[in-house]
Amino acid sequence: MSDPKSTYGDPVEEPRSVDDVVGRANEGLAEAEAAGRGAVDGDRTADAPTADARTPDASDVDSSASVADARAAEGGDDLPSSSERTTDAGVAPAAAPAAPVAAPKDAEPDPWDSPEAASLDYRSHTAAPPADESPTVVAAPVVTSSEPVADRPTAPAPQPIFVQAPEAPRPRGNRAAAGAIGLLAALAFAVLYLAAWLGVGALRGDVTVANVGAAALAALATWSLWVPTVVFFIAFWLLGAIINRGRWGAWVIFGIFVGFAAYGGHLLGALFQAPFWELTAREGSELITAELLAPLAIAAFVIGRELTIWFGAWVASRGKRVTELNVEAQREYERTLEAGPQLVRA
Repeated sequence: MSDPKSTYGDPVEEPRSVDDVVGRANEGLAEAEAAGRGAVDGDRTADAPTADARTPDASDVDSSASVADARAAEGGDDLPSSSERTTDAGVAPAAAPAAPVAAPKDAEPDPWDSPEAASLDYRSHTAAPPADESPTVVAAPVVTSSEPVADRPTAPAPQPIFVQAPEAPRPRGNRAAAGAIGLLAALAFAVLYLAAWLGVGALRGDVTVANVGAAALAALATWSLWVPTVVFFIAFWLLGAIINRGRWGAWVIFGIFVGFAAYGGHLLGALFQAPFWELTAREGSELITAELLAPLAIAAFVIGRELTIWFGAWVASRGKRVTELNVEAQREYERTLEAGPQLVRA
């Protein structure tokens, strides 16, 4: 069975180009805009005062026909020319008479009538090329050197060198020397104090040439000799620790306190010799009162005062040397800091 609606044998419409389609679309838009402007002009004409109507003449018909022919030539075979329209209709339809419209003075000019709009070409549209859907391949950049690159050993990066800053010199003291010199001074105090003891005994008649040795040995075994000696040493060392590297004048002035300490040591030695733990308070008070102005108490004060002055001069002289050494060490430290770190290669 055959299809009653089959179009076999009918003429096949050839496909049109993209330019023809775009041109026909542009012409349709232009005609629609012209119709819109005609409607606006008609409204303005109805509101404006009327003028004498003008009938179309032959020049108008010829110009319309030429415009139609030009559009037909540009648009293709789809639009009939002016001769074809005249042949089909017999007579070209006369344009309806239209009254001239007087535009108001303050009306703005139509932008479509400007020379710039007339110079635009609406048929210059071309079809966009189809998008390339192939995957994008990013090529690695190739670096071309101007000179041949040779395999050269790279020098190691310089490593930072850490240099320990020199420590500031610690100032030397003179207290240890004062203690050592105080031991010699205490030994001298014991010898002089024993000599004073024997001298006072000789004046009393208790010590003679025959028993001087026995009396000296007996004195060495008593508290009355060693307690003042120990108190003198402690007082001398404390004064040396306070004065430290001070001058000799400090020993001369403050040596009197060491003499008073030796004097007190003599009284304390008498209490230990008694002994004080076997005495009553009254007996201890009478003993201290009897020893306040004793010859050996005064001798202890004088010996302690003089030995402090002379042995203190020794301590002061050494303290002066220590001060000079400290100053020189500080200067050397400052010179080392100013010179900065030095790199010594073996």
